[in-house]
Amino acid sequence: MRAFYHPEQALHSPQQFMRYGRFVPVKDTPLRTERLIGALARHGITPEEPAAYGTGPALTVHTAAFVRFLETAWENWAQLPDHGPEVWPQYFPYWSGRPEDATRPDCPAKGFIGQVGWYLGDLSVPMGPDSWLSILRASETATAGADAILAGDRAAYALCRPSGHHARADRGTGFCYLNNSAIAAQRLRGRFSKVAIIDVDVHHGDGTQQIFYTRPDVLTISVHGDPTDFGPYYTGYANETGYGAGEGFNLNLPLTPGAGGDEMIAALDTAIERVRAFGADALVVALGFDAHRDDPIGILKLDAKDFGSVGSKMQSLGLATLIVQEGGYGIDAIQDCLDSFLTGFRSKR
Repeated sequence: MRAFYHPEQALHSPQQFMRYGRFVPVKDTPLRTERLIGALARHGITPEEPAAYGTGPALTVHTAAFVRFLETAWENWAQLPDHGPEVWPQYFPYWSGRPEDATRPDCPAKGFIGQVGWYLGDLSVPMGPDSWLSILRASETATAGADAILAGDRAAYALCRPSGHHARADRGTGFCYLNNSAIAAQRLRGRFSKVAIIDVDVHHGDGTQQIFYTRPDVLTISVHGDPTDFGPYYTGYANETGYGAGEGFNLNLPLTPGAGGDEMIAALDTAIERVRAFGADALVVALGFDAHRDDPIGILKLDAKDFGSVGSKMQSLGLATLIVQEGGYGIDAIQDCLDSFLTGFRSKR
């Protein structure tokens, strides 16, 4: 299996994270990728550096105004008097939640502070001087993985950091800026008529859902912690099934807090049935490890070995598969989680 990662993804190093009204230690640290690279080494896999694709792939699923905002955010922030160490929103606009609208209009505010609140949707997406480069490289890593599949590889792994599945077409949230899984899925559509995405991150993949919510050619499935009292709170419910032409092509499988490996596998059995009925030609696995019992911001109780079963389930579909790294913040657990997943996924390949 080929894997992809660009070392400049480690440049993004957030300094601030707020939880329950307190500043707490940052969760998305560059150390995460070091541990995941260590897991790849256990399997004899050395990540390849992706090509410099630029913003073209991202623009296939994101608005030009949003991508331009991310690209110039630090430059504009640095011009503000008495600016802080990172771009951080202080205003949040109301959004109607209209599923028939693929995106919002471009930000009406001309002032940069207004734009920050429009394009960065919460306090977990700070941007420092090197963030854009890491964000771009992560999207290029996902693109390189998709291109490996397009070239004939049966499986590839994209070690993306920052993660992407919370990024909507025109807004970043939840540690996510550009939606790497969605960019990859859209890339795969260049050859495959039907692409399925299965997201096993503990948080609902709300950005991925929004990007494809009105489309019948990309099936989006998310297995995650019940959002009734867990982020992202406002999406991820079972009654969200798609809109218009996309009706029936979105499936949410929320798990009760404290659920473990058995519940995850049962949900994946449902997901796999739906993928087969859909007739997918290729699969994107949005792979988060924050469902592990020791994750500092998770609510599920999987062990590392359970991710081996997740890998086996994904392999059982027999599809060309791109694995895109999403969350996972238990630094002492994620290496074993990826090791276990790869062992399960590669056991019959």
